[in-house]
Amino acid sequence: MSEAIRVRLATLDDVPTIVTQRHAMFADMGDGTPESLDRMDAGFAPWLVEKMTAGEYLGWFALDENDRPVAGVGLWVQPWPVGPVDQIGKRAYLMNVYTEPHCRGRGLARHLVRISLDWSRERGLKTALLNASDAGRPIYESLGFRQWNEMGLSLA
Repeated sequence: MSEAIRVRLATLDDVPTIVTQRHAMFADMGDGTPESLDRMDAGFAPWLVEKMTAGEYLGWFALDENDRPVAGVGLWVQPWPVGPVDQIGKRAYLMNVYTEPHCRGRGLARHLVRISLDWSRERGLKTALLNASDAGRPIYESLGFRQWNEMGLSLA
């Protein structure tokens, strides 16, 4: 990327932007209906305020020339049981990785993911997880993410 990427940390004032980007991310992937995405937004916003206030969720934005967020990443620092390799009792969960369509292909998501991973390493976190869309998978793999043995089951 030839131009410097300007980044800033999200604040509580950015909750509506994070909610909007998350909504667009799921809509772009074809997940949910307009109604279910609206219900998601309504439930996610208070969760986000709670986690940001507690310091358990951080977000970063890449900005356009008008200082408007055009890409974002979220990092949820999850409490997690100590295990044989990871004994810190927390793990990094990356979420809400989104780039506006007109800004894709410029390395914004990769840059933001790197920032969140660096932040996690600096604080001693040993594990970073995420769910990858088909579009995001190559970015995450290029940064060292690999498939693990976790499985999931929808109980709905």
